Amino acid sequence: MLAQARQALAGRLDRAHGLALFDRIDWFAALHDRCFPDQPVSIVQAQEGDAQAWLFLLAPAPRRVSALANWYSFAWAPVFIGAPDAATRQRLLESLARHLMTRYAQIDLYPLEDAAPLLAALRRAGWFAVQRAMGGRYLLELEGCCFADYWAARPGRLRNLVKRKGRGDPFALSIATRLTDDLWRDYIDVHERSWKEAEPGLDFLHDLAERESAAGTLRLGFARLDGRAVATQLWTVERDVALIHKLSHDSAFDHASPGTLLSHAMFKQAIDGDRVRMIDYGTGDNGYKADWMDRRIPLHRIDAFNPRFPSSWLPAARTAISALVG
Repeated sequence: MLAQARQALAGRLDRAHGLALFDRIDWFAALHDRCFPDQPVSIVQAQEGDAQAWLFLLAPAPRRVSALANWYSFAWAPVFIGAPDAATRQRLLESLARHLMTRYAQIDLYPLEDAAPLLAALRRAGWFAVQRAMGGRYLLELEGCCFADYWAARPGRLRNLVKRKGRGDPFALSIATRLTDDLWRDYIDVHERSWKEAEPGLDFLHDLAERESAAGTLRLGFARLDGRAVATQLWTVERDVALIHKLSHDSAFDHASPGTLLSHAMFKQAIDGDRVRMIDYGTGDNGYKADWMDRRIPLHRIDAFNPRFPSSWLPAARTAISALVG
């Protein structure tokens, strides 16, 4: 189905048309192929004149669809083509919601940054829909400031940590813009020695790194000791926005903070080298992110139930009660 959608779109959801990473057909196709190969895709499209709206969904169970997204997705949203105004967007969303009502009993959508338009469309179409705040995303808006000004505004504990751990330059720090087999082997090596569980999506990350390397937007950072990588970070930089996709470090070096020192170098490159206007740390309320970033935005989940299906009544009631009690 994604291949058919790609053909129908005729390049309109490609990088060349200025689409953000998480709205591109390449993103959805890779996410499905590498992370959800056993789940059918459901793609819904509505059109009004030259304006279109697309929903990229998974069908994990009969009569149920979910956002085609996971922990790699900083956000999920309907994708619009043709720059429709707010009123047209709302009509397109309501058309999508009515179509979904003819096929499905339950919908769950996450992570949504602005859930209100889609929530309103679902409710107008007859869905019982509930919105809940679930986690957040950390952003840094730079407004043209240099790294020195940014760093001076960081918490003292972070600046002191970098100063102490960086004495004598204990690690060789580097940032690559082109992926090679050797660099990817280093990336895997660090991850296998990190505190993280086995990464279920390494093939997805490799595909992402390859695509962004070819486009010149990859920033793959390493901290090395005696030639061996002990920390790594996968960023992308595009249209003045840096996205922090993945961090890993060898847990045997926790005491030396190679990941923190690498972050210092990555932020400096993004701010002074790439001159980005924003850095996005992605989803997750990890405490360390607040030290590096300035603003947290909430993310939301929508659960919608079709009252035409009796099987949805009990889960709808449970979800409503859960939303009320927080």
